[in-house]
Amino acid sequence: MDALYESTLGSVPLVHRGKVRDIYALGEAHLLIVTSDRLSAFDVVLPQPIPGKGIVLTALSNFWMARFAHVLPNHLAPEVDVAHYLSAAERRQIEGRYVVARKLRALPIEAVVRGYLIGSGWKDYQRTGTVCGIALPPGLRLADRLPEPIFTPADKAPVGQHDENIGFDEVERRLGARLAAQVRDTALGIYREAAAYARTRGIIIADTKFEFGVDEHGVLHLIDEVLTPDSSRFWPAATYQPGISPPSFDKQFVRDYLETLDWNKQPPGPRLPQTVIDQSAAKYREAQRLLTGS
Repeated sequence: MDALYESTLGSVPLVHRGKVRDIYALGEAHLLIVTSDRLSAFDVVLPQPIPGKGIVLTALSNFWMARFAHVLPNHLAPEVDVAHYLSAAERRQIEGRYVVARKLRALPIEAVVRGYLIGSGWKDYQRTGTVCGIALPPGLRLADRLPEPIFTPADKAPVGQHDENIGFDEVERRLGARLAAQVRDTALGIYREAAAYARTRGIIIADTKFEFGVDEHGVLHLIDEVLTPDSSRFWPAATYQPGISPPSFDKQFVRDYLETLDWNKQPPGPRLPQTVIDQSAAKYREAQRLLTGS
């Protein structure tokens, strides 16, 4: 499968090139969001692509957007035909890895939900008995399921910088109490429903992050990517065992490899062995197959 590290669409203006996505303007009201095969780990974009990753992320996001359309609207605008804007060659370049989205005002937070004790949450708990200031019962083990999912929002970081956890009081300050509560409750509700469904497909969703935006009327929308291997930790349910770091279907596989290196987690990122690239690509495809059946 051909990999796309960076899209080049001369027919439309580039608005932003993020860690993974390239965003172009389609007129005044819409955006073309192209999901590349770039991989970021520890908020650093690595120098090699994971072939097909962008196609998997796009398919999974679209799957979840459709599944939660009954909960809240999303940014997708399938009625817009990119053939009016792009050449045939440009359309082939991004086939299977783009969406057209309505322009919305993105909220300045990441809505993180944790259902299991892992990653930075585990480190926080070992030090303080809390995760992002939320007290948890004593005696929990690595990868234990939490008594209830918790909302641990984060500040959005620019490319090359680390996301920082923020308290719910800061979310209220930025969004107002009503919208902050709506974001929290919506994120927790979607996570619970998605986690229950994924469990029936053999996957545990340990944690995830959502992004939201509002339209001109202040209506909350689901935006960006939803419950993908890049925004979530996916574990195989059949082999899950508390007390150890579970194997995963997501980019944690690459993070685990990077943790074995003498690297300070600052740009530039190290090159990956071909075996890590191939295995990572296979894990992305397996996650898509299990969750969507395709």
